[in-house]
Amino acid sequence: MRIYVCVKQVPDTSGVVAVNPDGTLNRASMATIINHDDLSAMEQALMLKDATGCQVTAVTMGPPPAEGMLRELLAMGADDAVLISAREFGGSDTFATSQIIAAAISHLGLAEEDIIFCGRQAIDGDTAQVGPQLAEKLDIPQVTYCAELHKDGKDIVVKRMLEDGYMKIKVQTPCLITCIKDNNITPRYMTLTGINECYSRPLEVLDFEALKDEPLLEPDTIGLKGSPTNIFKSFTPPQKGVGVMLEGADKSTAADLADRLLKKHVI
Repeated sequence: MRIYVCVKQVPDTSGVVAVNPDGTLNRASMATIINHDDLSAMEQALMLKDATGCQVTAVTMGPPPAEGMLRELLAMGADDAVLISAREFGGSDTFATSQIIAAAISHLGLAEEDIIFCGRQAIDGDTAQVGPQLAEKLDIPQVTYCAELHKDGKDIVVKRMLEDGYMKIKVQTPCLITCIKDNNITPRYMTLTGINECYSRPLEVLDFEALKDEPLLEPDTIGLKGSPTNIFKSFTPPQKGVGVMLEGADKSTAADLADRLLKKHVI
C-alpha cells in the first residue's frame, strides 16, 4: 500500500504578493509556506502509516526550490518524495496542473490498494479543483472534505464534514481523498532524526522529458499557453487597521466602546 500526498508551496499570506506582468504570481520574490490543508493531508497519511506501515510519498509540482519543502515533509516522516518541475509546466492553471500530476502518478504507478491525499484547497487560488480533477483524470473514486479516516479491511472509512454536520463514507481503493484543516488533527513536527536523514532519503525529479509520452499528458494543454483559465487581475489586498483591546467590564468601558463605534459610524 502506498499513499501519495499532493502538496503545494504557497505564498506566505502575511507577506506582500508579487505579480508578474502576465498576471501570474512571482513566487520567486515571495516568502513561501506549505499549504495548511496539505499539511493536514500529510498528517492523515502519516497516521495511516503508523497504523499500517504503508509507504508515504510526498508529491509536488513547482520550481526547483520546492525541494526544500519536500525535505521538510521527509523530516516529518514521509518515506520518499517526487518533484514535478519543468519550464513547460510553468503558469499552469488547475486543469493543466491536475493533468500533469495525474500523468506523474500514472508514471510512478497506482496500485490497487493505493490512496492519493490532497488538501481541500490551496490558499493562493482557493479553487478546490485540483484534487477532484486529478481523481477524474485517473478514473478513481473521490471523497472530499475529510476530517478523519481509518482503514477497514480493503476499504477506507472517511468522516466527511458538511456545513450542518458530517457523513461517513466507505470507499474502495485506489481512491483520492481531500483533507481539511481540522482542530483535532495537528500536523506533527519534524524530528531530529528526520532532519538528519531527510537529505539521504529518495527524492525523484520528473521533468517534461520524463512525462511527455504519458497518455494522460497533452502537451497543447499544459503551461500558461495551454491553460484555459486566464487571470484578469492579481493584486495585494489592502491591510486592515490595527485592532484595539479595551480592558475592563464596567459601564465606563462599554461607554468607551460605544463612543468609538459612533465615531466610526458603525452604530
